[in-house]
Amino acid sequence: MHASDFGMDTITLAGPLAAKLRAVRAAGFTQIMLAARDLVGHPDGWRAAVREVHESGLRVTGFQVLRDFEGLSGHLHDYKVDVAKAMLEMCAALRCRVLLACSSTSQHASGEPDAIARDLRKLALLALPHGIRVAYEGLSWGRHVNEFTTAWDVVQRADAPNLGLGIDSYHILATQTALAHLAAVDARKIFLVQLADFMWQEVRTPEERITTARTMRVFPGEGVHSRAIAELVLALDGMGYRGDYSFEVFNDDYTQLPLETVAARARRAALWLSEDVLGRATPPANTMRLRELAGTP
Repeated sequence: MHASDFGMDTITLAGPLAAKLRAVRAAGFTQIMLAARDLVGHPDGWRAAVREVHESGLRVTGFQVLRDFEGLSGHLHDYKVDVAKAMLEMCAALRCRVLLACSSTSQHASGEPDAIARDLRKLALLALPHGIRVAYEGLSWGRHVNEFTTAWDVVQRADAPNLGLGIDSYHILATQTALAHLAAVDARKIFLVQLADFMWQEVRTPEERITTARTMRVFPGEGVHSRAIAELVLALDGMGYRGDYSFEVFNDDYTQLPLETVAARARRAALWLSEDVLGRATPPANTMRLRELAGTP
């Protein structure tokens, strides 16, 4: 793993899409995680936003996020299928190969594992013609699936080639899920890893988890769980994960800071993980650019 394996998420940055893309590129990153609102909120329409992304030269790590898709029935299920189709169209236009879907929080959704698996299999089949993989993430406040262990169970039940896991360090920290459970997961079925820390030792209730997740995450190395994040990255690397890492840092303070200030913090996190944690002594060319921009020898 090198610093080039890490990317930023637009949710961390303030301002219009074009400015975010420039800041991420200027910081030395080669990839970016996008949200649907980045496209549909563009003043010239979502296709104009797609053109800006292509012109930036950044690769799109993933597209997020499809919520509350699984476990519904009747007209609610039909409604969510329509939403999924629209998101897949945008994802495909970006030439993005990963759609993130998070576990349902809906009171109307069934918690039956086979029903959840059936719907996720359907979503994967909808994504297949576009060449898109679906990364299913267990939210730490999910109604029925709230850890990567239960998410992995339904992914296995669904048994679709383009359905896998989205791993988010925040949710692992919030639920205090033991990393030993990763041993049961096939690394080839982890389609995306998102990394973030936070500033207090624990979040005791679902409400605390939601508030912290949406307003006060920080970059890896900035919070109080640096050791746990390092252990997670080392565990994933050791089990053979070679996919992308994205910094998913929702932070109300960061959206009030200059773009270059926030991007510099992300750059430090990428260098810490790739060099200090994993000890990669010989970085490739684009990682050298990250080092030069960081002002390190």
